[in-house]
Amino acid sequence: MTALATESFHEQLLKRRYEPNVAAVNELCDTLQSAKPGTQVPYVDPAHDVDECRIISLFSNIGAASPTGFIMPGDDDAATRMLGLQWKLGLRPEYIMPWNVHPWHTPGEPNGKFTPDQIQAGLKPLLKVLALVPRASVIVAHGTEANRLAGLLLKTEVPLLWRRGLKTYKVRSLSGRSFAGSPERQKQYLDEMHLAYADAMARTGLQKSS
Repeated sequence: MTALATESFHEQLLKRRYEPNVAAVNELCDTLQSAKPGTQVPYVDPAHDVDECRIISLFSNIGAASPTGFIMPGDDDAATRMLGLQWKLGLRPEYIMPWNVHPWHTPGEPNGKFTPDQIQAGLKPLLKVLALVPRASVIVAHGTEANRLAGLLLKTEVPLLWRRGLKTYKVRSLSGRSFAGSPERQKQYLDEMHLAYADAMARTGLQKSS
């Protein structure tokens, strides 16, 4: 696929960001961006679905925003790993919703390591996303920052959380130094994520591929 074709594909996806299945969450992205002029808040790909979502994949977005304009699990290798996990499990995109710990990016710059205040700032947006996905009862938190935000979330006294019996799984980030090491070690990391998502699927009534 040429660069031009890739750009065209992503442009087509961006034009679909207000389709009914993702409009609510992407309108939230617009609101968050408007609240902090000069920032960029990546959108949720229209392959996902607010009504069907059972699992939120929470990413520690310490890098730069993806040029696609959408929330991504990290670099290209991270995206490949995530797609591989979904394929092996039979986890269709409409059943998961990607979200970032700190939704805001400065265009063209990596976020870098988040401060406690920046992680705290991601709590209200995450709660708003949870309110938009009524069938979601699981969060899989990828990386240190996501693990910390998940911990903050569980300490809140929000009825929505206990009504759903919200459960969080804390796993590694899908990219960067988190996946350094031997092929055997990387396979171990992926196996741990596979188990977390498989358990999340069972918990939410989704069938795993045989």
